[in-house]
Amino acid sequence: MENEILGNHKRYLERKKLYQNYGFDIDKERRSIFDKAGPVSGRILEVGTGKGHFTFVLAGEGHRFTSIDVSEEEQKIARLNLQYFHLEDLVDFRVENAERLSFKDRSFNIVFSVNTIHHLKNPFRVMDEINRVVDFGGRIILADFNKAGFEVLDRLHAAEGNLHDVSGFNLRDMSGFLSGKGFKIEVIESGFQEMLIADKPGVQKL
Repeated sequence: MENEILGNHKRYLERKKLYQNYGFDIDKERRSIFDKAGPVSGRILEVGTGKGHFTFVLAGEGHRFTSIDVSEEEQKIARLNLQYFHLEDLVDFRVENAERLSFKDRSFNIVFSVNTIHHLKNPFRVMDEINRVVDFGGRIILADFNKAGFEVLDRLHAAEGNLHDVSGFNLRDMSGFLSGKGFKIEVIESGFQEMLIADKPGVQKL
């Protein structure tokens, strides 16, 4: 098991270095998202664990939270990386489809979803589910690559002989959707990412 953890961490560092070769500092970008999210407290959900780059930021800050992803394989990578840093006990990993979350209504105070929107085939269905599970007065934090970020991603995948598949949906689509649900929206852009902060009204609209 120890060899698996060490091997996974080595691949994690190699992946970070690849991004850095294109001027993209993964740690800096993820940290910026956390810092701009405002006070992070209460019941936290991460939608889209992926390989766990943002999962590591939340756990590194000492937060206990739930992280879901449709891919058990991706979550294993994230789990192994947290085990390397002895942070795995802070995260409740669950394999779930974000279009049909298992949680009760208003289960969370804050929901993060980082670099996931561009993968989703039915993002508005996912947003409906996130809206359902976030409490009144809660907050949704969405972040995804901007044009510069996608250019880096395309070059990185091309160098590996792969194509980076995207659904065509972006944060502007999510902004309009959540605004229609009564959320107060703020959009922030950094070097390689854009970020949407959506605050849910504090009382139920009748």
